[in-house]
Amino acid sequence: MKTAIYPGSFDPVTLGHINIIKRAAAAFEKVIVCVMVNAAKDSGLFTPEERLELLKKSIHVDNVEFDINRGLLAEYAKQQNARVLVKGLRAVSDYESEVQMALINGKLNPDLDTVFFPSSEKYTYLSSSVVKELARYHADLTEFLPREILEDVKSKIAEKEKCR
Repeated sequence: MKTAIYPGSFDPVTLGHINIIKRAAAAFEKVIVCVMVNAAKDSGLFTPEERLELLKKSIHVDNVEFDINRGLLAEYAKQQNARVLVKGLRAVSDYESEVQMALINGKLNPDLDTVFFPSSEKYTYLSSSVVKELARYHADLTEFLPREILEDVKSKIAEKEKCR
C-alpha cells in the first residue's frame, strides 16, 4: 500500500491545507496527516492535540488518517512504512526551504521521497500565520478556514486575548 505523510503544524488547518490533503488522498492509497511538534515553535495558538481534533472535524476522506509526531519526520515515516512525504508549495521561497528539508529527510531515510503539490492559485497567499493575524482583528475567516472550525478559532483567539 502506498502511504504518504502530509506533515505540518496546522495551527490552524486552512482551506489551503485541505486542498493539498484532498489532492494527496486522490494520488495515494493512504495519507497520514501528521501534526508535527516543533520545539522551537511550541507556543502555537492550539495545542497539538487540539490541532489534531480540528483536522478530524475538517476532513472526512476515507483514506486519510491523523496523527501527532514529536520526533524526526524521517524516523516517523519509517515507523509508518511510508515512503513519500507530501509538501505544499505556495511560492518560490517555500521551494528553497522545502527542498532543503527533502534532502535532509532523504539523508536520514534513503527510502523516503518528497512530492511537491503546488498550491491552488486561490490559496497561494494563505497560511496559518495570516489566518491567526486576521482572527486577532476579528476579520471574516470564511474564505480561509473550513466552516467546521470557524468558531473554534474565534473562541481560541478570544480566550488568548482575555489572558493578555
